[in-house]
Amino acid sequence: MKNNTPLLLHFEDETDEAARLARAAGLDAALIERHRFPDDELRLRLPPSLPQHVVLFRSLHRPNEKLLELLLVARSAGKLGAAHISLVAPYLAYMRQDKAFRPGEVVSQRIVGEFLAGLFDAVITVDPHLHRVDTLTEAIPAPHAIALSGAGLLADIAVQRRERPLLVGPDAESRQWIETAAGRHGLDSIVCSKIRRGDHDVVIALPAGAEVAGRAVILLDDVASSGQTLARAAVLLREAGARSVDVAVTHALFAQGALEAIHNAGVGEIWSTDCIVHPSNAVQVAPLLAEALRAILPA
Repeated sequence: MKNNTPLLLHFEDETDEAARLARAAGLDAALIERHRFPDDELRLRLPPSLPQHVVLFRSLHRPNEKLLELLLVARSAGKLGAAHISLVAPYLAYMRQDKAFRPGEVVSQRIVGEFLAGLFDAVITVDPHLHRVDTLTEAIPAPHAIALSGAGLLADIAVQRRERPLLVGPDAESRQWIETAAGRHGLDSIVCSKIRRGDHDVVIALPAGAEVAGRAVILLDDVASSGQTLARAAVLLREAGARSVDVAVTHALFAQGALEAIHNAGVGEIWSTDCIVHPSNAVQVAPLLAEALRAILPA
């Protein structure tokens, strides 16, 4: 008789993260074997027989090849017995480009969202970078499109490490995370304004009347990539008399030179979730993901 206990599939480079999720959700886990041929084509091997419910764990930073992996795994899993396939992608790529800013630009959010919806019955992620859409379902029209937030977990770390910190959002897009984090512990918060002129050229301004002198400040955001926004904000906060400035982010992308730029701007510590594996990881999201999985998987 076929075992219909849900199974978590993962790749070797995310074994530890997948194991944490499997333990938290009470699932068995199985490795997807992966071989790269000399011409860069991939050969994947799944368990030869799958239960009805399958969960694929794949965080989508450096996403291009991983999107091909999702296609190969999802299509094969269905032929091996899976009838309901969920994707747990702690970091979800291609959500920023949600409109054509110039004629001819590809709206990648819509295309990648429809691609994922065509492969998976459920997509679970953390703090997707949604700007001009209100819900993840608008970007990914799957039966279950679930967006969780790491803001509360980062707030927990902030109050553990600093006494009554002031939470600061580096730009208007960070307001949603700042309000969630501040509300969790009744902390003071402000949000800066930003004008982006390019990937490495941003102008930041503190809100009028912001009182930061003598305060321990936590810069909180969903993602850190080039680090320029956080660095500019940190310089302003230091100039305004902040006693200390630390950074807390959900997604630690941190391109080359980003950490150096942030620390050179006067930032002390950097804390992140393990949505993307990085030395700054201070928070595990497995319990958060497991709770969402339990809501959609059979008991």
